[in-house]
Amino acid sequence: MSIFRHEMRRGRLSLIIWTAVIASMLALSVLIYPLMKAEMQNMSEMFADMGALSDAFSMDQLNFAEFSGYFALECGELLGLGGALFAAILSIPMLSKEQRDGTADYLLTHPISRQRVMLEKLGAIIAQILILNICAAAVTVLCALIIGEKPDAKVFFMLFLAFLLVQIEIACICFGISAFIKGSGIGIGIGLAVLLYFLNIVSNITKEAEFLKFITPFSYADGAEIVRSASIELKYLAVGAVLAIAGVAAAFLKYPKKDL
Repeated sequence: MSIFRHEMRRGRLSLIIWTAVIASMLALSVLIYPLMKAEMQNMSEMFADMGALSDAFSMDQLNFAEFSGYFALECGELLGLGGALFAAILSIPMLSKEQRDGTADYLLTHPISRQRVMLEKLGAIIAQILILNICAAAVTVLCALIIGEKPDAKVFFMLFLAFLLVQIEIACICFGISAFIKGSGIGIGIGLAVLLYFLNIVSNITKEAEFLKFITPFSYADGAEIVRSASIELKYLAVGAVLAIAGVAAAFLKYPKKDL
């Protein structure tokens, strides 16, 4: 029995829908850029003077007259938050749904350990997140070529890599939470993803809240910083890696002892 294949089949409709929606919205954002390009310089100056709103989304640091600056903001809103929500919704019920749906007895009568069940379920989560991001990146690059833009390959790679890592971190944390709950926990997952997103906004607005950047994974997926340096902030990424590992470790400690 392959738990991995079962979970991939189980989640294929959701994956198709989320991938289609995010990829199509990214495509639309890219394709309309030529129509807006002439006004982008004025928009850059306007956004830079919007005070706290500019700080919240780092708009004062982006040049919208350049395609990379425009796309960094669009990517952050669409693939960043959208991908985070997908990762959370996918992961939060992964270890609890067998108990919720009454299928735990059937699953655990097979000659497989709970550790193997967890590994294959985690593998299915990562695989689906990778598929979504690869499709989104492919569609974006294709649309950029259609409108005649040649974005910096390193900047684009770093942007997509950063948001992929954000989604994996949130997925791992939600996977850990999944081992402790009995219901679907969808509300918890959505709430966590949105909370982390807004913590990053708060940390951008005021220096007193900069410590929040070590909590939210969106801090190392700051489009303005990635466009400027073509790199990911390693100090924030390191903390994110620790939190992701802690989430998976919590699941492996709790689930084998959980009364199903």
